Amino acid sequence: MSQPFTHLHVHTQYSMLDGAIRIGDLIEKTKEYGMNAVAVTDHGAMYGALEFYTKAKKAGLRPIIGCELYIAETDHLIHDKSAGHNFHLVLLAMNEDGYRNLMKLASVAQTAGFYYKPRIDRKLLASHHEGLIALSACLHGEVPWLISHSGMDAARQKALELQQLFGDRLYFEVQENGIPEQTKVNVGLQELGNDLGIKLVATNDCHYLNKDEAYAHEVLLCIQTSKVISDPGRFKFSTDELYFKPPEVMARQFSWCPEALSNTMEVAERCDLKLKFGENHFPIFPVPAGASLESLFEHACLITSVKNVASASTKILTFDAVSG
Repeated sequence: MSQPFTHLHVHTQYSMLDGAIRIGDLIEKTKEYGMNAVAVTDHGAMYGALEFYTKAKKAGLRPIIGCELYIAETDHLIHDKSAGHNFHLVLLAMNEDGYRNLMKLASVAQTAGFYYKPRIDRKLLASHHEGLIALSACLHGEVPWLISHSGMDAARQKALELQQLFGDRLYFEVQENGIPEQTKVNVGLQELGNDLGIKLVATNDCHYLNKDEAYAHEVLLCIQTSKVISDPGRFKFSTDELYFKPPEVMARQFSWCPEALSNTMEVAERCDLKLKFGENHFPIFPVPAGASLESLFEHACLITSVKNVASASTKILTFDAVSG
């Protein structure tokens, strides 16, 4: 391997109808490339986290469990267009506290914040940021988006807000994906990084394993959006570069910023999640004074039985009245 490097932004089959990388294939490819760690950062969900963790550990790799979350511009509980943009933010679990916070954020996004996409908001993020590393994400991340749409002053203000929350756990993602807008964003992120002391990491927002699978991924997006491949107006990515690139390719493309490659190794080292299996973790149920779990269970069964008997009796009387 020409340059130590870790992929920190990867979408698997659990980024539903968007990611096309099977976890088993990802593990094999990571080993083939001589890398010792890899991240999974599916969109707004952690369905594949345990499968990824166990398979990576079995293969002798360091699994970095993450999630690319959607951040509502206003409030995740607003379920209409007034909620504004959905910005992306990649979060990686450093430890068990981070893993629990990541699960909490992903769960709330699905159960309370779902509006076209599973969303959280800045308030939730502020309440559950401990133990998490934040990456600025793709062109749809808030700082990159502001660089390309609103200018450096707005991007700087948002970067400062994130830095205040995450401190040195915030990194800027730079990518080489062939999209013209990305070049402008890379320059802006490098400038902000130098000014604010925020490190850069090289990522590739991987959605498919090999470059020749770009067309198959387009078909997958057609299924997601209910379009046919011949539709000129269908949604598609404007690049065929979003594959799981070998370290040699990443080193060549980021020769202008080699520290962005070495910083991925720093992030990988900081993410040292250790999960325990074979233990039972039951919820702690509050018990009123003078009661026990057994007496509460007995009372609940009795109340339910009385209700069921009363309901059955009503149905019998109704049936007798109708049939008589």
